[in-house]
Amino acid sequence: MQPRRGGIIIAKRQIEEQNPEGVTEFPPPWSVSSPNAMAIKNERCITRDTTGKKVLNMKLFINQLSGVFMLLQIGSSLFAQKPVDTGYRSTYYDQKVTLFRLLPDTKNEIIFLGNSITDIGEWAEIWQNKKVKNRGISGDNTFGVLARLDEVLSSKPAKIFIMIGINDIGKGTADSVIISNYNKILNRIMQESPKTAIFVQSILPANNNFTEFKNHQNKMEHVVAVNTALQQICTRLKMVYVDLYTAFLDAEGKLDKQYTNDGLHINGYGYMKWKEILQEKGYMK
Repeated sequence: MQPRRGGIIIAKRQIEEQNPEGVTEFPPPWSVSSPNAMAIKNERCITRDTTGKKVLNMKLFINQLSGVFMLLQIGSSLFAQKPVDTGYRSTYYDQKVTLFRLLPDTKNEIIFLGNSITDIGEWAEIWQNKKVKNRGISGDNTFGVLARLDEVLSSKPAKIFIMIGINDIGKGTADSVIISNYNKILNRIMQESPKTAIFVQSILPANNNFTEFKNHQNKMEHVVAVNTALQQICTRLKMVYVDLYTAFLDAEGKLDKQYTNDGLHINGYGYMKWKEILQEKGYMK
């Protein structure tokens, strides 16, 4: 609850109207000897009347109290944390997940897991391999992947290629939260499907020369921070980190326009570039 400074101002006005001299007798509950009245012990608030009796100067006291409430208000705004947006569900998300859950599991599946950038790819055709399954959902984020990971792991896939996080960044989710969710995702895969080979693919760069996805633009420092953390996680967990980010940069440090037509998603040339990188590294053997 925010301090109501307006109430202090009204109380001050009422006291001034009742005591134009700004002096009142020290009330018993707030006596100088009371251990709960430390603020009132301040000598600037206490004076003596003509009889020598200690009294409280209410004008000074209200001014000081008003200042305390102002500091509390400032402090509360400074330390208030932005609530984490954990949302991920949409009609499209539910449509895709319900379908995924009804499809039969097959042996030695190769899963491409992620958001719209993964969703758009025709992976089985790109690789000419029926074992390759597309588990991308447009608009998905790390919270959404966590929520549907049981379906992904139900077949105990041979490999998982994961790319997720740009939508978290787009809606302002803290880097630390994204990293924490990524840790949860990777740990669950290791625990529930220990024989699955995991390939953590970097988040791709964006290009702010395009304006279609404004929420995802001008946040490259977060993309770099998350990618750096992912690389460290892969080193610690002895997983493969796939640096797609660097390969898709242009000379200005943006997503190369030859691979995109909206500054966020990639086109056919981008998917062929992606395939080429995985192929050269031998990750799809």
